[in-house]
Amino acid sequence: MEAHREKKNTCGTICLKYLLFLFNICFWLAGGAVLAVGLWTLVDKSDYISLLNSSFYSASASILIVAGVIVTLTGIIGCCATLNEKRSLLIVYLVLLLCVFLLEITAGVLAYVYQQQLDDELRQNLKLNMQQKYLQPGQESITLSVDKLQQEFKCCGSHNFSDWRDSEWIQREKTQQLVPDSCCKTPSTLCGRRDHPSNIYREEGGCIEKLEDYIRSQLYILGGVGVGIAFLQLVGMMFTCCLCQNLKEDLY
Repeated sequence: MEAHREKKNTCGTICLKYLLFLFNICFWLAGGAVLAVGLWTLVDKSDYISLLNSSFYSASASILIVAGVIVTLTGIIGCCATLNEKRSLLIVYLVLLLCVFLLEITAGVLAYVYQQQLDDELRQNLKLNMQQKYLQPGQESITLSVDKLQQEFKCCGSHNFSDWRDSEWIQREKTQQLVPDSCCKTPSTLCGRRDHPSNIYREEGGCIEKLEDYIRSQLYILGGVGVGIAFLQLVGMMFTCCLCQNLKEDLY
């Protein structure tokens, strides 16, 4: 009877060991994906983050980056703990899994909460940034972001091209420009002096709705990746707990 019980525990331990090892390989790859999404959001999309006064968007991406780094390290620790069947290392691995789980759930929740208040923030801040900070001293990053936004999304102004009439840049410089050159369908120096629909993005509308849709889609990606990987970790925590228990039983 005792021999049968020992054999059963040993077989169970071996099965859990290899299941957890396979999980760690998948988990390590998932960690790389989480890290890549976070870095891509902060680096490639940083121009648009500067147009928002809230830190929610960048905070969600930063949390994913931290989680991705910890996931990568955790995967290595998990593989070592599983192959060596060390309960102490498995407990460390379990604690790290729990920490990453909480980080990714936090990133997902932040992305969801921010998505709910996105419309109000954009409507309050985008027009203000465009009208008061475009081509102003010390606001080079805002200027570059606005130019990139209008060209990439084929839009002009926050709501429409007429928003530029009240901008600090036009009022202060007394320029003959009606809109920035980045509003032009084919940008060239001083092309913004003519606001005909054939020349600028006039009929295409303003940038608020287009930027809203874009950032919302990014937040869905951030939230989906964070929550998706977090639930995958629940499986890993279950396997780890079972393996710890089996290793404890095998000692007796």
